[in-house]
Amino acid sequence: MSDLVVSDEVQAAVADGRPVVALESTIIAHGLPRPRNLQVARELEEVVREEGAVPATIAVLDGRPHVGLDKDQLERVANEDGIRKLGHRDLALAVAAGASGATTVSATALLAARAGVRVFATGGLGGVHREWTQTQDESADLGLLARTRITVVCAGVKSILDVAATLQRLETLGVAVAGYGTDRFPGFYLTDSGHPVDWTLRTPAEVAAVMRAQDSVGGPESALLVANPVPESEQLDPALHARVLAEALEACAERGITGQAVTPFLLDQLVRRTDGASLSANLAAVRGNVRLAGQIAAALATDLAADLDAGRAGR
Repeated sequence: MSDLVVSDEVQAAVADGRPVVALESTIIAHGLPRPRNLQVARELEEVVREEGAVPATIAVLDGRPHVGLDKDQLERVANEDGIRKLGHRDLALAVAAGASGATTVSATALLAARAGVRVFATGGLGGVHREWTQTQDESADLGLLARTRITVVCAGVKSILDVAATLQRLETLGVAVAGYGTDRFPGFYLTDSGHPVDWTLRTPAEVAAVMRAQDSVGGPESALLVANPVPESEQLDPALHARVLAEALEACAERGITGQAVTPFLLDQLVRRTDGASLSANLAAVRGNVRLAGQIAAALATDLAADLDAGRAGR
């Protein structure tokens, strides 16, 4: 992508083999109220730095995709009205129109990979929506990750989605999924979605080993999903979650809410009817994912440096 702008700090880190973590910007522009959104954006970048990695927050500004934002650019994404929400399908349109937008999982993953960034931290992935057989509504995240070599640290998918169908779809697409320290697939707000995973990784070094094995095995350039559950102490109360979700689904049926209108309605109901507890669980999940992503990026950089040293010694 010729218009890709990679910050000097990120560019130098990638060139030197130092750890870098990509961060999406949708949570800044669209996920949180002002001024909390900017506070959280700065906090997440600092968490990455605490783990010895370089943060690369990604957004499109005036038609130019940026990997790594400076202070003023981060403030702009947080505070400017009219910042669009961009999936990967929107990138060419935004570039041609000179538009500004915050990147979703799919757009962030694509731009990060183009910049040579291997690790990306987010909250929860998109997935297959409820009533898929009627609506055919599936997140663009899944297809993009099937053809993008990046490791995504996430808290599973939002529990309002069809989690079982999402896992089946990921399997069909050939996207590797592993639980981090668990054999259960997390449900974003919840530690356990009720569904198992086939593989468990327990340390950042184990994740880095899988990433290196992906490169050596070859095959499709697909992603690795590291499903990192929110701690039980910080999850949304499962009984409250179940009750609010069931009542919200009933409300959808009563009001005739269908298709793409269902998900934003359910998310809004969860925030409103849990007195913000769902938002707190959301942020707890994101913080944990960002910290783990920093550790994974650092482990990968250590491994690659050791390989380089061994290669030099063998000459």
